[in-house]
Amino acid sequence: MSPAEHPLAAAIKPLVAAMGATLVPVDRAEPDDVTLEWEGEPVVAVRLPGLGSALDRLLGDAERTFGPLADLDREDKQRVVRTLEQRGAFTIRHGVETVAAALGVSRFTVYNYLNRQTPS
Repeated sequence: MSPAEHPLAAAIKPLVAAMGATLVPVDRAEPDDVTLEWEGEPVVAVRLPGLGSALDRLLGDAERTFGPLADLDREDKQRVVRTLEQRGAFTIRHGVETVAAALGVSRFTVYNYLNRQTPS
């Protein structure tokens, strides 16, 4: 059975995709890859994405969830900003500027959304 066909690989495939990671055969794993074992035997490795693509991935996830970001109404843009904040998008350098451009708003507007009280 190939590593890609193993039940463990099949079970984690959605999680790996959501993280922007990739499955790698154990024999091609690099030192920074995470090797997963099944009953004590290495089965597959997971290669985590670099931070360089993290913000693009987060924006892509938001667009799949909410639709074209620049076309959203104000309330949905605020939801997107809250979601991105929860997922750490604004800890990435130039995160606010990149999100503002994707939403078609100013940096000031994104900061206002971030400072806005969340509904209770």
